Parts: sequence; C-alpha cells; structure tokens
Amino acid sequence: MTNKQAVALGDVSETLMIPLWCRAIESGRRRPILRDPRAQEIVAQLDYDFERRFASQRDLAFRACLRTVMIDRWVQEFLRMHPGGTVVEIGTGLNTRFERVDNGALRWFDVDLPDSLALRRRFFTDTARRRMVVGAFGDDDWLAQLGSAGEGPFLFIAEAVLVYLTEETVRRGLNAIAAAYPGSQFVLDTVTRSAIASQARPMMQTYRAPFVWGCDDPRTIEAWGRHRCLDSTTMLDLPPELRSRVPLKHRLAFSYLRARKPEVLRSHALHRFELRPSASA
Repeated sequence: MTNKQAVALGDVSETLMIPLWCRAIESGRRRPILRDPRAQEIVAQLDYDFERRFASQRDLAFRACLRTVMIDRWVQEFLRMHPGGTVVEIGTGLNTRFERVDNGALRWFDVDLPDSLALRRRFFTDTARRRMVVGAFGDDDWLAQLGSAGEGPFLFIAEAVLVYLTEETVRRGLNAIAAAYPGSQFVLDTVTRSAIASQARPMMQTYRAPFVWGCDDPRTIEAWGRHRCLDSTTMLDLPPELRSRVPLKHRLAFSYLRARKPEVLRSHALHRFELRPSASA
C-alpha cells in the first residue's frame, strides 16, 4: 500500500496542480524542453487524480512548459546582470524555478496563500537564501518581509496567477510593489479579453476557479502608474534557440495556427515591466 500525501486546497490554489503536472509530463519526454524530476517525484507522492483531470490534455502540457521556460530565460537574464539580486515568486504553488535558475548567490522568496504553502512545506524547506512567505497579491502586508528596497534589485514573478484576479486587484498589487520597491522588475503573463470570454479552455474544465482578468495591450498596465514595459512576447515570437527545441508535431501545429488562427498564439502573452510609483505616491 502506498502512503500518498493528501491534498486540501481552495479553488484558486488547486490550480497549482496544472503547471506541476505539465512539468512532470514534459520531463518524461525523450527530449523535453525542460527537465523537472522534482515535479515527477511530487506528482507520484500526491493523492490526487491527475489522470481524471488531465488524461486527454497531454499535448497542452508542452505549451504551459514553454511559457515556463520563456520566463526562466528572463529570470536568468536578470541574474546575469544582478547575481546577488532578489527574486520573489508570487503564487509559487509547487514550482521549482529556484532549482532551475539558482546561481548560488541570489535571494529568493516563495509567496503564496496559506493552503498552498502548507502543501509546499511538505516538499520544500526554508534555507539561508530561500524563504516561504504567506501573502496574497493585492495585499501589501507581506511586502515588508522581503526586506528594504536597498536590498535589491528585485525581480517579481507571477506566472499563471493574475488571470484569476480582478483588474482592480492586479492594479492595486502592482502599484503596491512599485511604491515599496521602485524600479523593480515584474514578469507576468496576460490573456486577452476574448480568450477570457471563450469557454474553450480544456485544462480548466474540471476546475471551479474562473479566469477573470483579461488584458489586450500592456500599455494599459503602463498607464496604471509610471510603469514601463521592457519586453513582451507571445508564442508567435519564439526566439530561434527555443523554436529549434519545439517538437515536430508542435511546430506543425504552430505553423497552422500562425497561418490560420494567429489570434490563438497571440491570446497568451508574457511581459516584463519596470515598476515605477505614480507621481502622487
């Protein structure tokens, strides 16, 4: 008899299982775009019906992992410029980005809701350079636990998180970070409003957490403060070194979508911002 870990998560927190499973599945391929043996170990230890949730969605796992790898590249670029910088992952779930990008000198904070961190603590422990912090994006009471702005530079990441929040909450959260850590970078992903309205989201069909916030243009976010968009990309704009690692069936699918339905590849975008407080802050 196996002794698996029970899972008790709220509706939004439970969505952390999606990227976890995607990384585990991708790691099992012969030539994965990322390798995450820890995700495979955790999936095997959890008492959770991954097969019922995701059995028919294996091809979609690659796209989620491609998003993860694209964000990893930005984190690594930040760390090349600032080896001793501080990285804050918001809505960390059971992510293993620290293991993929750690340079031996960075400071790292994993921020999430209490139920998510309770599960995470079964598999990860705090260290001298890495610590878990209970917090919710949009609230600012946890920000002081990260240290002062002078301990930066700071890079904040929110992958597959903000889409579940209201626009008011996203705006409040970004502006709070800008006020506390002016000049920090923030990496996030957005989904277009038409994609939010669409019901064709197979990975989400068995979850009770709806997509809420849609953003068609990063200039909308710039206008919330004095934020500056440093970079934006979609799956239409893969850099050559990533494009060459895409499996043939996905290259063919991307070619079809690029020619016939480019809005599908543009519907999910990644952005990197420099956060600046508003003049009145």
